[in-house]
Amino acid sequence: MAYDVEAPKYVRLAQTIQQRIEDGTYPPGTRVPSENQLVQAFGMSRPTVVRALELLKRDGWLESRQGYGTIVRGRPAVVEHKDRRGNEALVRDETQTPGRLVEVGRVPVPARVASALGLPKRAKVLVRRFLVVEDGEPVELVSSYFPVGLVEGTELESAQLLSGGTRVHLEARKKVRFDHVTERISARLPERGEAELLELPDGVPVLGVLVVAHDASGQALQVSDVLLPADRQELEDTYRLT
Repeated sequence: MAYDVEAPKYVRLAQTIQQRIEDGTYPPGTRVPSENQLVQAFGMSRPTVVRALELLKRDGWLESRQGYGTIVRGRPAVVEHKDRRGNEALVRDETQTPGRLVEVGRVPVPARVASALGLPKRAKVLVRRFLVVEDGEPVELVSSYFPVGLVEGTELESAQLLSGGTRVHLEARKKVRFDHVTERISARLPERGEAELLELPDGVPVLGVLVVAHDASGQALQVSDVLLPADRQELEDTYRLT
């Protein structure tokens, strides 16, 4: 039996504010109501309001300006590049990717994923973990997490390789629409199981890209934790000086 888990209050508040930005109630360049005003308007606690605002700042909808308050930035710019890790995690066709599916099943939601999906700590999520191999060497470990209610009636819980990518599959089967992606990059030492799968010597760190895919309302549909061996990566970016 499946249970629908209501998103935390701060996530619901963030979604409401985001909708008001999109419908023009809070136009880009203007200040959002103060924390006190939001507390009174929505009947929520100050910590809840603060967490909602921080979530919107993290995802690019708002920004803080010293001496002026919290400003509306508008919809975050969505730039799709074929070499973006986030895009790869959504469109990767497992049947056409060298490597293997190492895990499929329902697991307790990791803390970093719970926050992104707006789920309580003890909730269960579906994980699909795929190891990408190039020239016989593991180069990427992708763990994709989905709310249990979203994957019912799909092939995501199957141990068979998925054709077409998770985005195409979910949009076709569940009538959801992926709208934008946020990515957070960090470095850490791998857990023992991760190091074994990636064939890493002791002490070699991994680069982690936490990819969160949202619908237009800001609700997270999929979180992918992409791990890359730091000793096998070369990152390059080009930007314009202003």
